[in-house]
Amino acid sequence: MKEKLKNIGEKKIIIVCSILLVICLLVGLSYAWLSQTVLGQKNLTVTVGDLDLILDESTSEGIVLKYAIPIEDVDGQALEPYTFTIQNNSGVASSFRLTLEKDEEGLASCKQEEMVSCEPLDVNDIRYEIKEDGVSKIGTLGESGLLLDSYLEKGEKNSYELRLWLDIDTGNEAEGKVYYGKLKLEAVQTEERKTVSETLLAGVGQNGNIDTSDPDQTFITGSDPNNYIWYSGKLWRAVSIDPSDNSVKLVTQWNISAIAYNSSNNSSFEGSYMESWLNDTSVDGFLGNLREPEKFIEMDSKWNTTMTTETTKPVETTLIEDAVGLLNVYEYTMSYNGTTGVRGYLNNALYWWTLTPYSNIRVYCCDLNGHLNMVATPGNLYGIRPSINLKPSVQIVDGTGTENNPYRLAGENDRNLSRTLLNTRYSGEYITFGTGENNLYRIVSHETNGLTKITSAEPLKNEGNFLTSVFESDVNYANTSIIGNFLNGDYLTTYVGNDYRNMIEENTTWYLGTVGDGESYKNAKYSNTIGSELTANTINSQVGLLRLGELMAGQFDEAKNNINYWTLTIFNASNVRDVDYRGYGAHVLPSDESIGIRPAFNLKFNVIITGGTGTKQDPFEVALE
Repeated sequence: MKEKLKNIGEKKIIIVCSILLVICLLVGLSYAWLSQTVLGQKNLTVTVGDLDLILDESTSEGIVLKYAIPIEDVDGQALEPYTFTIQNNSGVASSFRLTLEKDEEGLASCKQEEMVSCEPLDVNDIRYEIKEDGVSKIGTLGESGLLLDSYLEKGEKNSYELRLWLDIDTGNEAEGKVYYGKLKLEAVQTEERKTVSETLLAGVGQNGNIDTSDPDQTFITGSDPNNYIWYSGKLWRAVSIDPSDNSVKLVTQWNISAIAYNSSNNSSFEGSYMESWLNDTSVDGFLGNLREPEKFIEMDSKWNTTMTTETTKPVETTLIEDAVGLLNVYEYTMSYNGTTGVRGYLNNALYWWTLTPYSNIRVYCCDLNGHLNMVATPGNLYGIRPSINLKPSVQIVDGTGTENNPYRLAGENDRNLSRTLLNTRYSGEYITFGTGENNLYRIVSHETNGLTKITSAEPLKNEGNFLTSVFESDVNYANTSIIGNFLNGDYLTTYVGNDYRNMIEENTTWYLGTVGDGESYKNAKYSNTIGSELTANTINSQVGLLRLGELMAGQFDEAKNNINYWTLTIFNASNVRDVDYRGYGAHVLPSDESIGIRPAFNLKFNVIITGGTGTKQDPFEVALE
């Protein structure tokens, strides 16, 4: 095998595991019968390079599905799984692909049984679910048969579950047909896939450079280097590489939300509102909505929060261990080191917090001109650009590092997502929804179990101009208020349309908490910042707005559109919170006529993906199951 691969110049080590999967399908019966055939030893290990595919008793000798009928995905997911593990025995991370392919030899050996024709089944009629250490992926098998495109850390061992069933929409043409398949494991050598650090160090485009002047951090500098990375529904920029382990520091390109850094007279990051928001593992926090963070990011990263009045490299007197942080002032200034006349690629023309305290009552922020501002009190509500450190072993599988074609990471570059439930996807991913110029939306979270909250990618427009509206004379959102009446009436009819309207959950609870200056973002939803008791000020409605401090309640474009947008959150008895076009949280009278609208609502549990990959360039297309 090795000699053959060498002769044809292949860089992959491919071993086809002798696992026979037989699906004998019959349409028209009133039940689905699953039977297993297990012969010989209980476990079988197949070695592929440094990877071991270890098949358990239910999988090692074959799977037989007889006389199955089309079933719903939810029923397919309830079938008894076929389980196996894959272990990386090497001293480095290893990428792999796992596919389920047609087995022509198996098909040729098919014996005619009563009501079985042995004719091959269309692979587009086969649905599958594969779980990788509990993380589920559902899709249509299709011609590629790709189940996973993933990787394992050195010495890592993951468990897998595989289920197969007949698509509920399969017609009578599948009657009596069969499918024979075999698992194929491909171990991809490092020559094919470089790590993120290796890729960046090899070059970042003509508008970027690699700065090695600091022995502790290798910085990416320039006006617009090729350092864009798409991860977990968000666009990031690679900022620096740690030479000691080749981990890569990222920061989001845009402001994900806007909150107070801390109480007004406390500039400490440790114990702050900011630290809480960034590292909250619940549905309300940033970390809790990241995709498999333990797999991609260094959970024990060290963040230099040392107080300083200089923008040069600070001494490391105050280090905080967290999974998520912010950039400090030195890291920001190094991004434009040697760049003349511009502030560099990290200037997104918005206001946003840095990690660095200037004094006990001041924290550095960056303004819309890219200048560091040291007079911001911690109680101000500037934008948040979370920062993480990618593990050294994370590899790039696609992309060129540009804004329109960012780098894609191994284990995160999902394809073939047709018929996948939308409620399995991630905050920030894009969706085509509604009609006309307002048909681009983003996933916010899965705040209500099984549902998917989405919001318009930008405030609503009418013939290219941003639509504005008063809130009401009162600060409480209501179905009878001016904005509430519009969102639950004309908006659904004119901007959404019946084809999409049926996907929206009819009744959602919206939280109308109050957040004053210097107060925690948690007050927008909870009655206090310590417990989990929800605010009593709520309303039930089909369509609402985002809360202050909620994911996606930030700005995702430069401060050039000159449009603020409403939130549900109350500032005081006279004012409502809005998100300013410059990226920070503000407050205005509810009678203000100049504020834009970003609708938010929950999509039903049975909304599925019918196309797309979830990026801005290729948003998901969706439909009801």
